[in-house]
Amino acid sequence: MKEQDKLQLLKDINSPEDLKKLSPDLLPQLCEELRHFIVNELSVNPGHLASSLGATEITVALHYVFNTPHDRIVWDVGHQAYNHKILTGRRNQFCTNRKYHGMRPFPSPEESKYDTFACGHASNSISAALGMAVAARLNHEDRHVVAVIGDGAMSGGLAFEGLNNVSSSSNDILIILNDNDMSIDRSVGGMKQYLLTLNTKRTYNNLRYKLSNWLGRRGMMSDARRHGLIRLNNALKSAISHQQNVFEGLNIRYFGPFDGHDVKNIVQLLERIKDMKGPKLLHLHTVKGKGYKPAEEHATIWHAPGKFDAVTGERQHTDDSHMPPRFQDVFGHTLVELAEQNPRIVGITPAMPTGCSMNLLMEAMPDRTFDVGIAEGHAVTFAGGLAKEGMQPFCNIYSAFAQRAYDNIIHDVALLRLPVVLCLDRAGLVGEDGATHHGAFDLAALRPIPHLTIASPLNEHELRCMMYTAQLPHQGPFVIRYPRGRGVLTDWHCPLTEMTVGKGQMLREGHDVAVLTLGPIGNMAAEAIETLDQKVSVAHWDMRFLKPLDEEILQEVGKNFRRVVTIEDGVRNGGLGSAVTEWMNDHGYHPDIVRMGLPDEFVEHGSIDELRRLIHMDKDSIQQAIIQS
Repeated sequence: MKEQDKLQLLKDINSPEDLKKLSPDLLPQLCEELRHFIVNELSVNPGHLASSLGATEITVALHYVFNTPHDRIVWDVGHQAYNHKILTGRRNQFCTNRKYHGMRPFPSPEESKYDTFACGHASNSISAALGMAVAARLNHEDRHVVAVIGDGAMSGGLAFEGLNNVSSSSNDILIILNDNDMSIDRSVGGMKQYLLTLNTKRTYNNLRYKLSNWLGRRGMMSDARRHGLIRLNNALKSAISHQQNVFEGLNIRYFGPFDGHDVKNIVQLLERIKDMKGPKLLHLHTVKGKGYKPAEEHATIWHAPGKFDAVTGERQHTDDSHMPPRFQDVFGHTLVELAEQNPRIVGITPAMPTGCSMNLLMEAMPDRTFDVGIAEGHAVTFAGGLAKEGMQPFCNIYSAFAQRAYDNIIHDVALLRLPVVLCLDRAGLVGEDGATHHGAFDLAALRPIPHLTIASPLNEHELRCMMYTAQLPHQGPFVIRYPRGRGVLTDWHCPLTEMTVGKGQMLREGHDVAVLTLGPIGNMAAEAIETLDQKVSVAHWDMRFLKPLDEEILQEVGKNFRRVVTIEDGVRNGGLGSAVTEWMNDHGYHPDIVRMGLPDEFVEHGSIDELRRLIHMDKDSIQQAIIQS
């Protein structure tokens, strides 16, 4: 059977209006067709698989019941939203997902009117949806607003801030809690345990619906009476179940938990509650990877599995034994090695133990490893508390996600000079995940903060030695940033030796142009310099540290070179190039400086090579900058 023949319903759905033409009895078949379509597309064009499979019925029901795009659906964690994209006119473009100039990896209002807000990072849906709901009320617009929060995003602090404000504002927001007991790795923390045990008694539900309908028929649903009814509902719930859940404790009507894969029942539930006044939360329990057995059984692996055989579920593997390791794996193995030597070392990650390879320490020393959930700010402050009491925390956060912990880094670590080692994975361009995930801003953002040491290794040996140096006594807060992907050394396991903080190294002598690089991008610069064929004599330094800068190198460059090129895998404004320019000006040197880095704009998605060519950071562009500088 041809693939098109397996999509008897889906092939004719190009908008939610087409979806609404189906009878409710056909919705389960549509859900199966959506899953079949996603599995087959992602088997050849990799993306985020398991989360969207788990959210299929929720997505179909939402677009079936609500009048989108007039009614707003705000997605939290864009991993859930592939079904949403397919149902809103992008089925034929789905094969371009995450490709250069193709469909964006996450919902974006710039791509579709059905995408109401950006959702590359977790926990923002409730706050954004509340803003939209209040705006609708102020503008006298009859509009439903729904926040869909899932994949562990309820563990994020912003979600609780939003809930608190929802409970105290006049609004009719509906929150869908897609509870799959997962983020990327297994969900952790008290909220996970709470959701696993939370239950609503049938007796309570029946009584509440009858009371609500009775008051509604008698016109007794003013705002004041509605709030009174909510309080009465909560009291009845507490009396019947002998407990009160946190949502009803905030005066948010709670419904659930219900089966998140019974699409017909979800449609009925949404029809019943969508016009109820006041804030509401519908709790749906789902299975991440639902409908595809390999993804159901190993949801973490199948979060983003790469290419695979859609029929057998066999993932495509390449023989990488001869290749350099991934930076994250060097970090993970080195951390275990250091922790074996230093009993004060502990590891902290916000919901990414596998993604950053801290799972290695978690397996070796579970009592010294902490997955704090999707809570980057808490991760940093938690690390600060540990450091204050004599521990040596290594806190690993993706660079783009660390943006949410900026105040915590300043107030709870740097201000007190606490010896927290902040390891920023996925620094620089990350590729297909695009603008929300590029680690573009860490260098520029962190450089002005007092007391921080900021380092970036050229290769795996430097990463290991930086980690060793960072945990030595009297170092204070220490930032190490490194990119996604592989390094350059197959023989990466070197002795752990102390590195002089603030000291760079000369990689190549020359007399015409001075090239200053920071981090692994220096390897590409070295290749570019090597193939210039003596057109220009280039001196190349690996700076290693953004803060403190190696002033001996800068003094030598200032005295002996009229032309300087700085290269960094971060935003050009505020990073290495800016620091070098400032130092030269402050010390009376005035060379011509060309700063190479990410532009003052959000870089789109695509392969690393494509994006480097796009922003003129590839090997050819480096050569041109050196020659023309």
